[in-house]
Amino acid sequence: MQSDKILKKYKELFKVLEEYDKTRELPFQRKRIDITLSVGAINYLKELSKRTGKPISRIIEEKIKND
Repeated sequence: MQSDKILKKYKELFKVLEEYDKTRELPFQRKRIDITLSVGAINYLKELSKRTGKPISRIIEEKIKND
């Protein structure tokens, strides 16, 4: 009975750990990649970063998640 309560309470955590066992990656880990962008796009992202105070990577992540 106690184990059922624990499983229910921490269901999402167990899902994350199960996925980690399969992939050896946690969903909240960050990875570096190389991409090629136009100079205009880079300048736009730099300006947006300066205005918002957010790193360029965070701006891109938020845009992808919102679409």
